Formats: sequence, structure tokens, C-alpha cells
Amino acid sequence: TPCPPPSCRQRLRDNTTRIHMHLLAALLLLNCSFLLSTPLATGAEGLCQVTAALLHASLLCALAWMAAEAFHLLLLLVKVYNIYIQHYLLKLCLFAWGLPTLAVVAAFVFKGDTYGYHTISTSEGYRNATIVPSARCWLTSPPAHYTTLCYAGLILLFNMLVLGRVAMILRRIQRQKAQARKDWVTVLGLTCLLGTTWGLAFFRFGIFLIPQVYLFTILNSLQGLFICLWYATVHRRSKQGSVNNTSR
Repeated sequence: TPCPPPSCRQRLRDNTTRIHMHLLAALLLLNCSFLLSTPLATGAEGLCQVTAALLHASLLCALAWMAAEAFHLLLLLVKVYNIYIQHYLLKLCLFAWGLPTLAVVAAFVFKGDTYGYHTISTSEGYRNATIVPSARCWLTSPPAHYTTLCYAGLILLFNMLVLGRVAMILRRIQRQKAQARKDWVTVLGLTCLLGTTWGLAFFRFGIFLIPQVYLFTILNSLQGLFICLWYATVHRRSKQGSVNNTSR
């Protein structure tokens, strides 16, 4: 729906913080369900299946909110500003909360053996490494596992394309303004916001296994903290800029 550019721009910016909050909520749910998946693996089978389904749903929702962040960024910086989507945030919620939850509930109801006890083992070359085999509540169906990998791969590909486009825009702007350092700080923040570090999951083989496990665990478990720090920095910078403009 067309609308005046300043009005559309303001409406999109008003939704930015709300989208950040939804992503942080999804990441919090993901971390909590992940921490519960190991101790509950020793409990009742039904409880383990529910925990595995919750972990799967929270992962899908977190990835979907990262895609929503990329789409929102695309509207803010790349697309023209006179695009207005009615019930914009509600539609994002239906996409990022509703569709993953519906898919998990359907899999849990119609094919309950999709979730259960999952043993994580290491290959022969890493028997003496620091990675200890363990059991947790997770997917037990190979088709569901590969479907989840494809889902994550498509979202990460879309997010990386958006991030590349944003980097090109910032590079073009920096030729006009001497703010290259600030722009690349913004790119690093967006890298965390769009979850591109989750792409490390596809390097879990050969000599990359041990570094990938440590980098993936550290970067992605602290993703919510990184987003909060980045948002606080950007918000403080914009507030200082508005104060300076007012003083002039």
C-alpha cells in the first residue's frame, strides 16, 4: 500500500525495536530449552519428546526472526520508502512464531517418533579429543534433521545476501562521508543480528570440527548479549547525534 515516504520510514523504524525484542525472546527460549535438553534426557520418554519438540520449535522460530530482521532491513535500506504493509508486525509474528510452531506441532502429533533421545558421538579421529559424547532430547528422524538444515541454509543464504547488499550501500556512502569505522561497526553488529555465525554449523567435518564446535558454541550462545550491546551502542550514538543537531 503506497504512503508518504516520511510516514512509511517512521512506521518501519517504530517496528525495529519490537522485532529486536521478538528475536531476543526467541533466542532466550532457545537457550533455555537447550539447557533443559540434556538433564531431561535421563527422564521419562514423553517429557524428553516434549523438550525436544520445544527445542526444535525455538530453533526454527529464532531462525525465522533472523530472516524477519533481514527482511525489515531490506525494507529500511534497500527498497523504496513508500511501501506500507498493513498489520506488518502481526504478519511477521505469524511467519516467525506461527509457521514454525505449527510445523513442529504437526510433526509431534502425526509422527511422534520424530523427537526423542539423541546420542551425540564423535568420529574415530576424535575419540581422544575434548568433545565428550552425550545424550540429549532432540530430533531422531534423519529426514527432519536434513529438512531443518535446508531450512537454516536457505535463511542464512538470504540473510548473507541482504548483509552483502547493506555492506555495498555503506561502502558507497563512506565515499561521501568520512565514517568508515562506524559503518563497519554497523556491519559487524548486523552480522550478529542476522545470525550469519550460525553458518558455522555447515563446517562440522574434518579439520574444522574442533574449531567449529568452540566458535559455534561461543558466538551463538552469546548472540543475544552481542545484540543488546550493539543496540545500546547504536541507540546511544543516535541519541548523541540528535542532541548535537538540536544544539545547533
